[in-house]
Parts: sequence; C-alpha cells; structure tokens
Amino acid sequence: MTSSHPLIDAANALNKALETLTFAPPVHTVYNPFDYASAPHEDYLRRYGNGTARVIFLGMNPGPFGMAQTGVPFGDPELVRDFLKVSGPVRQPGQVHPKRPIIGCDATRGEVSGRRLWSGVRDHWKTADAFFEAHFVSNYCPLAFMEESGRNRTPDKLPRAERDALFEVCDAHLRQIVTALQPEWVIGIGRFAEKRARIALKQTETRIGTVLHPSPASPAANRDWLGTAERQLRELGICRTT
Repeated sequence: MTSSHPLIDAANALNKALETLTFAPPVHTVYNPFDYASAPHEDYLRRYGNGTARVIFLGMNPGPFGMAQTGVPFGDPELVRDFLKVSGPVRQPGQVHPKRPIIGCDATRGEVSGRRLWSGVRDHWKTADAFFEAHFVSNYCPLAFMEESGRNRTPDKLPRAERDALFEVCDAHLRQIVTALQPEWVIGIGRFAEKRARIALKQTETRIGTVLHPSPASPAANRDWLGTAERQLRELGICRTT
C-alpha cells in the first residue's frame, strides 16, 4: 500500500506487525488481504475512510468468500463491484489453499454475511456515499485462517500464545482507526468484536455496543438479521438514519 492517508498508514503498520507472527497447526493457510488485495482495500479506504464517522461497525475477520477475495470488510464480490464501486487488482497470496482459491473481485460465489450487511445498507441509504457520511465498516483482524480441510478457523480459537500476540497488534490498529475517525460509537458485529472493542478502547470515551452477526451459521440471523440489527441499534439509541 502507498501512504499519506491515516487509515492506510494504520493498515501498513498492522501489516508490518503481522509479518512477525506465526501460526501452527491446525492452521494450515493464512490469508492476509491487506497484502495481496491491497489495491481494492486501499481504494475502499480512500473512498470511504475520510473525515470522521459517528459509528464504526466492527467485524471479526475476513470470510473466505468476502474480504479474503475483495479486500473489503464483509466484501461480497457483487456488492463490492456494483454498490461500493471498489476495484483494483488482487494478486495471489504466497500460499494458496487448494480448497479456497483466490479469484478476487470477479469471484462469482457470494458471501452471505456481506450480502446481508451491504444490501441492508443499500436498501436504506440508497448510495454508499450517503451511508459513509456518518458510518464506517472495518474488521478487527485482517487475517483469514484455514485448516487443512479448508475449514475456517476464527481468531478466538487460536492457541493462547498465538491469540495474545495477534490481539495485541489488532488492538493497536483499532485504536489508530478510532483516533483517525473519532467515532461516538463502535458497534461490534457479533460478541467477539464487541468484546475486543471494549478491551482495546477501555481508555477512551468511545461508546461500545453490539448487533447480531449476519452469519448463516446463526439461526437468529437466518430468521431476520436486518430486523434484529435495527432493533438492537434502536435500543442503543442509534437509528439507521444517523
């Protein structure tokens, strides 16, 4: 990534710190879209990470069919192309998992979580620019972990030593994002992200909340993710029109 933008600078610093970390089996392959998908990720940051944001929505880490392909948080390829208008070449990672090939922003397989999140944004705000006037979306951790079978392994399931080292640098990155965007709220998309935000930002005045994660593994999300998330935001005093 090039520099001269606070969020890009923060991503560069995190990317450098991540190079010092190692992960043992059962982790087989680690994807870092900050590296091989830096072009669309930087395009996303330059388009939408300027100024301030009243609310930052914070996810856990990339899904194999979302940010791992596009470099954009919750980055369902179709919505990244057609709604967010983010583009840029995606290189191949240094190690490619044979069951999780990297196709990039032209991938035809969608990500359910990303489709739910960004289509909800599109249906209400109509344009990405309108949403990003007061909001931003990021992930706590930029790495995707895969076992030999291709199964996704979430950061909270790493051994303690690996997890602690990872969380230390990801906490620092989150604090840099908050310093740059000066949000009133950080809303964890799921309990993991909420917990990490509370720990990383405990010395700040940032308010922390959570909404249901849109994962298809969640029965509640499959019933009515958008309606549930809207209700949770209303209960926090955050309306979709903020």
